[in-house]
Amino acid sequence: MKKQTPKIVITGAPGSGKTELINHLRQMKEFENVVFFPEIARELLKSRPEYRNNWLEFHREIYKRHIERESKIGNRPFISDRGTIDAFAFCSTSMQDSNTTIESEYDRYTAVLLLGSSALLGDMYYKKDEERLESAEEAIEIEQKLKNTWSGHPYYCYIQAYKDIETKFREAITFLRQMLGKHKIDSTKCNTTR
Repeated sequence: MKKQTPKIVITGAPGSGKTELINHLRQMKEFENVVFFPEIARELLKSRPEYRNNWLEFHREIYKRHIERESKIGNRPFISDRGTIDAFAFCSTSMQDSNTTIESEYDRYTAVLLLGSSALLGDMYYKKDEERLESAEEAIEIEQKLKNTWSGHPYYCYIQAYKDIETKFREAITFLRQMLGKHKIDSTKCNTTR
């Protein structure tokens, strides 16, 4: 991996644990110099639920806000709850609408970590909430779209869903340490199943 400022995306379908993982990372001393970005989509839907009726406008706004906040911090390392490419996975026409290419968007990020959804483990593990309205079947479909969209990134890692979320978090933290340059990269530690 060439030396550059780590700019990492953590993504996943509903019920993947990405927000919980990011909250956990924020408490760890070794990540104290990393900027953490919250998920834009969740914030937007809380403030303007009517976006559910106009997906193109919604994903256009998400893309714009990703670009703005990433450019504001300059050359500082960051971990983002989702990235620009997520908008394209959820709304395929938004890439053409944003006048960009998948390759240009891959270049924004040094690595991407896709967490498997608990929907793959069955209904007793997958829970809905005020913003997470998708069924388990819809969450699994979203995960496949995210895989299809992100898996071409040169530093893509997929971590499957586990009944024990701590196992998933341990694997995720190992990958993130590697990408942040804290440990030698060992690709055998990451399940890169596409």
